[in-house]
Amino acid sequence: MKLTWLGHSSFKLEESTGTVVVTDPYHNYVGYDMPEVSADIVTISHGHQDHNYLPAVSGDPTVIRGAGFYEIGGVHMLAQRSYHDNNKGADRGNNLVFKFRMDGVEVCHMGDIGEECSVMLVESIMPVNVLLIPVGGTYTIDAEMAKEYVDRIMPDVVIPMHYKTKDCDFDIAKVNEFLDLFDDDDIVYLDTDTVEFDRADFDGESTKVYVLKF
Repeated sequence: MKLTWLGHSSFKLEESTGTVVVTDPYHNYVGYDMPEVSADIVTISHGHQDHNYLPAVSGDPTVIRGAGFYEIGGVHMLAQRSYHDNNKGADRGNNLVFKFRMDGVEVCHMGDIGEECSVMLVESIMPVNVLLIPVGGTYTIDAEMAKEYVDRIMPDVVIPMHYKTKDCDFDIAKVNEFLDLFDDDDIVYLDTDTVEFDRADFDGESTKVYVLKF
């Protein structure tokens, strides 16, 4: 399966069958325009415009914004309820964590997760090969809590998202605070926004942090 970071918390996930999923499309009030993209499926973690801006996606996709199990175009998906804050949603509402199985690879998108790491949530989404997790704090978990999720979930690859990039207007932290919590040997800097994964790539023995270019 192929994964492309579209900026912020939005990714394009492509299965070898041709089915395309786009996660959390965003409005340009984040500070930059979302790249042009077409999809068969769009997943929405919650109802804020930096995560639910459907006009940014063409192709008349099926939109998933509720908890449950789904199978569309050969892609199996779990949408798991969680909270956008650590006060049971009282501050910023609910959030959906999405897990996708594409070409045998288990990909988990944490949305705008804001609640502390819990055994119940972790067990509901494991196992995970590729974890997409916010690290910028302020509106989501911060770098240290993201690291706790990584340590509990033990993915093969973790890709940070929802952090301060060059043109981002949000008051959130840069990715460095998250990367500082890992050994240098475990961090892979890619000179591209796209990476391909195969089930055979994973040995289950270590976690690598992939920093995609944007």
